[in-house]
Amino acid sequence: MKNIYLVGFMGTGKTYVGKIIANRLGRSFVEMDETIEKQQNRKIVDIFAKDGQAHFRALENKLLNELAEKNNLIVSCGGGVICNDENIKLLKKSGVVFNLHSSAQKVYDRTKMHKTRPILNVDDPLSRIKELMAERAKYYNQADYTVLSEDQTPQEVAENIINLLDKNDQ
Repeated sequence: MKNIYLVGFMGTGKTYVGKIIANRLGRSFVEMDETIEKQQNRKIVDIFAKDGQAHFRALENKLLNELAEKNNLIVSCGGGVICNDENIKLLKKSGVVFNLHSSAQKVYDRTKMHKTRPILNVDDPLSRIKELMAERAKYYNQADYTVLSEDQTPQEVAENIINLLDKNDQ
């Protein structure tokens, strides 16, 4: 079966939802950011600080190419993975893409305590979230499905995704 890719801005629930779906469907779960941290033996915030965002995006692209060669995975993608036309083609070719969406305020509420989010280490994180969400919307809108994750539990979001897969025989 094709991979299931969960995309969307940070704090929309991709990791929690992905683990639930993997458990329910008996598939392997991959969290891309965590995998990169293990491969590089350092935190993403340190990769950004030492090597820059472009280097991190190259690592994401390399990992995505490796994952696209496999099947039956549930993949929680980093928030910026889909912001690259090559990656969008790869995601769609090798799987079904679900965009998890929440409001900027909800994302801020969920992420404000995490100092490991390099793109939010700014004076006004909420404004930065709004700015990035606006920039990325054209990419997130290319997902096969958008699922609202703001006012639902991760279990409810996972159930919605599984129902969409069942309806469309994915």
